[in-house]
Amino acid sequence: MRVIIAGGGTGGHTSAGLAVAAALAAGGAEVHWIGSHDGVEARRVPEAGVPFHPISTGKLRRYWDRKNVSDLFFRVPAGFVQSLRLLRRLRPDVLFSAGGFVSVPPALAARALRIPVVVHEQTAVPGLANRITARFAARIAVSFPQASHQGSGGGFAADRVVLTGNPVRREVLGGSREAALADFGFDAAVPLVYVTGGAQGSHRINRVVGEALPRLLAICQILHQCGDQPETGDHAWLLDLARALPPASRPRYVVRRYVDTELRDVYAAAALLVGRSGAGTVTECCGLGVPAVFIPLPGASGDEQTANARLVEAVGGAVVLPQSEVTAERLVDTLTRLLADRAGLEAMGARARTLAVPDAAQRLARIIREAAAP
Repeated sequence: MRVIIAGGGTGGHTSAGLAVAAALAAGGAEVHWIGSHDGVEARRVPEAGVPFHPISTGKLRRYWDRKNVSDLFFRVPAGFVQSLRLLRRLRPDVLFSAGGFVSVPPALAARALRIPVVVHEQTAVPGLANRITARFAARIAVSFPQASHQGSGGGFAADRVVLTGNPVRREVLGGSREAALADFGFDAAVPLVYVTGGAQGSHRINRVVGEALPRLLAICQILHQCGDQPETGDHAWLLDLARALPPASRPRYVVRRYVDTELRDVYAAAALLVGRSGAGTVTECCGLGVPAVFIPLPGASGDEQTANARLVEAVGGAVVLPQSEVTAERLVDTLTRLLADRAGLEAMGARARTLAVPDAAQRLARIIREAAAP
C-alpha cells in the first residue's frame, strides 16, 4: 500500500504525521509526504527518512493582507497543479491530511482523482483547512470528542467521525531525568521548569519570564526554549539577563533557541511546563503526564489554543493563564504555589494523562488502511 501524507506548517502537524508515518511503515506501507518548501516539515520529514515532495502553498488569513491575493490566485492553484502531477505519478491508495493549509491543495487533487482522503483534526476546535477537506473525506479522525461538533459553520459529519486521539511523537518517549540534569548542569534537588513558546518561541512569554527571572530562580531552575526570531531580539536579551545574574543563580538558568533530541530527557526531568497550548505541546504533556501552566496564543483560529488548554484544566492537569492577564508577578505567584506542592504536581500530571490515547498513531494507521481498501 502506498500512502501520501499531506500537511505541515507547524511542529504539531508534522510531529503527528511522522508518528503516523512510522506506524504505517511498520505495517509495510510505503509512505511519501507532500508539504511546503519552508515549513517545519521541509526539514523534519527528510530527516526522518520519508520521501518529501514540496509544493507551492499559501495561507488562509481571516484579515486583509495583500498576500491573500497572490496566495489565492497564484500559489494555491500552483500547489493544486503540482499535487495533481505528484499524485498521478505516485498513484497512492489513500491520502492522509495531517492538517495545515498546505494539506488543502493535495486533498483537493486527491478528490479530483478519486483517491480516498482521511483527515485528522488535532485540536479541540476544527481549523478552516480541515473544515474544507473534511467535506469530502472518507473518514475524519478527531483528537477530542468536542472537535466533532465545534467550529465555525458547524461541525463534522457525525457518520464519518472517528475518535483516535493525537499521536505522541516517538522522539519524546523514554527520556532520562538524570541525562537532562547532566546535559544542562542542573541540580537534582531543585525543581526544573521547562519554558517553551513552541518551535518559533513566544515573544510575550519570553519577556514575562525575563522580567520575573531573579524571583523565579529563587524557587526553581529553568530551561528556556525561546525560539529564534531576530526581529524580537529575545535570545540576545535573555542571554544578557543570564550573564547579569548573581553567580549563585547562573547555573539555574539555561536558554536555548531550540531543544532538539534532548527534549525527551527534558520532559522526564521537568516538574512543570510553562508554555503555549498548541496541539503538539498539549498532546505531549498529556501523553507524558507533565503538569503545565498554559498561556494560550490569543487570536489562533477559533481560539483553539484556549480550547485545548481548558480541556486539560477541566480534568485538573493544567492551570490556564490568559495572555492578557499574564504579568511577571502573576507568573511568580502561580509557580510558587504549584512548586510548593510536589504531591499536587504529581497528581496534576496523572490527571493530564487521563486525556492521552497511547495508541493514537496505530488507530490512525488502521483507519487509513481501511479507507484505502477497495
